[in-house]
Amino acid sequence: MKLGPKYKIARRLGAPIFEKTQTPKFAASKERRTTKMVRPKSQYGLQLTEKQKARFSYGISEKQFKNYVKKVLESKSGAQNDRLFEVLEKRIDNAVYRIGIATTRRHARQIVSHGHIKVNGVKINIPSYALSKGDKITIRPQSLPKPAFINLDERLKSVSIPSWISFDIKTKEGIVVGTPKAVPTELLFDIGAIFEYYRRA
Repeated sequence: MKLGPKYKIARRLGAPIFEKTQTPKFAASKERRTTKMVRPKSQYGLQLTEKQKARFSYGISEKQFKNYVKKVLESKSGAQNDRLFEVLEKRIDNAVYRIGIATTRRHARQIVSHGHIKVNGVKINIPSYALSKGDKITIRPQSLPKPAFINLDERLKSVSIPSWISFDIKTKEGIVVGTPKAVPTELLFDIGAIFEYYRRA
């Protein structure tokens, strides 16, 4: 998905949705912006902003993101917020990022697209591939010497891996052991507002 200047997009949306904007400099600029007179957004505008925050965070096209939301709404499941979060988190590119194999989600998409990742022993090159409980994520042995994995062992030592994935640093094997759960206080976007946006769109 092609994007414009990430810093500019993050400032417009008012959230550090990209890794490069998760810095003290961005936080300071956001604080300065909130002290200025800003025209209040309509309810629709607020919902649109929340949708864009989520979409840009995961690097997903509008068409694909809309399809995710539509399927969750059609499922009539009781916990739709958790279900959408689970769908986004269980993309293979996001999982590769979460366990530290990639430094950013964009980097993870490149790694997957170039065929460096296997799921249950099968090479996967589709970043949106949906993982299931029990799936094993590994790096192709032939890919380990590639530039994308330089200093990987050192990087992995500082990664905070989510509880729904088990990861062995020595073997570099990740296993989906649970279900991602959305924690509202840790999210950069309001999932409920996203559903409201698509219900009225």
